[in-house]
Amino acid sequence: MNGGASEPREVIIIGSGPAGLTAAIYTARANLHPLVIEGEPSSTSDQPGGQLMLTTEVENFPGFPDGVLGPELMAGFRAQAERFGAELLTAKATSVDFSEQPYRVWVGEACYRGRTVIVSTGAQSLLLGLHDEERLIGHGVSTCATCDGFFFRGQDIAVVGGGDSALEEATFLTRFAAKVYVVHRREELRASKIMQNRAFANERIEFLWNRQVTAIRGDDRLEGITLTDTQSGRRTELDVTGLFIAIGHRPNTDLFSAWLARKPNGYLVTEPGSTRTNVEGVFACGDVQDDIYRQAVTAAGSGCQAAIDAERWLEAHGH
Repeated sequence: MNGGASEPREVIIIGSGPAGLTAAIYTARANLHPLVIEGEPSSTSDQPGGQLMLTTEVENFPGFPDGVLGPELMAGFRAQAERFGAELLTAKATSVDFSEQPYRVWVGEACYRGRTVIVSTGAQSLLLGLHDEERLIGHGVSTCATCDGFFFRGQDIAVVGGGDSALEEATFLTRFAAKVYVVHRREELRASKIMQNRAFANERIEFLWNRQVTAIRGDDRLEGITLTDTQSGRRTELDVTGLFIAIGHRPNTDLFSAWLARKPNGYLVTEPGSTRTNVEGVFACGDVQDDIYRQAVTAAGSGCQAAIDAERWLEAHGH
């Protein structure tokens, strides 16, 4: 499609997790005929459906008392958006130009123009880079304690990390697990003192200092991990049925670095109480701008906000 000849869309949505697809549902119902550039199945950082596509059971999304599979939930989001007329393009946005209206978004050689753009490219949990790690996500390996902690009732599990997030996850997991090991590669934590004191006082938490997880084992489910001492190089085996990786998140914002304001941690800046970015007519929602909650339900809520913000912006500018 040639950038100059194509008719501008009212709304282009980049990303198709809970935020992007909720924005698609709302803008489609408002007859704005959104184009959703949903990402590529081969890319873990740009996966259609977002991080829920890597999750097995989702039990904390309202309306599903018996839980729902992550991919099944996202298939429902997708079908609902298409039912109202959203057009979904299974491809990766490769560049953008927000210098003038209508804005341009490229997918390879094809250029699409939009009067408004909603950015919902999400964030990815940083992983350890181990063999079989991604294969076992949802099968004993997790990046979200609030999502998956319930499934580890009475089990021995490990949390990797030394920041506030890691200790928060470890403390939360003691509600379910019999034992929580915190694996940290140094002998000092980065976490705040209050979080450290809380974790040190919890009798179900045991700290394994100067250790790194260097291997995980298990066929269909996680069965244990290999720890390597960062000082002596000595290896030990730890039999755990759960491994929670809490070493941080990375928002998928590289595509927008020349155009949109970002926080020091890389997340997009939006105006308080709205999804507006520093560029008029460009909105951001979901985990790409939320570095606090990072839940499917909050992402969906901000997708609704972005759709309404975009609709009002279009109306105010005579479209």
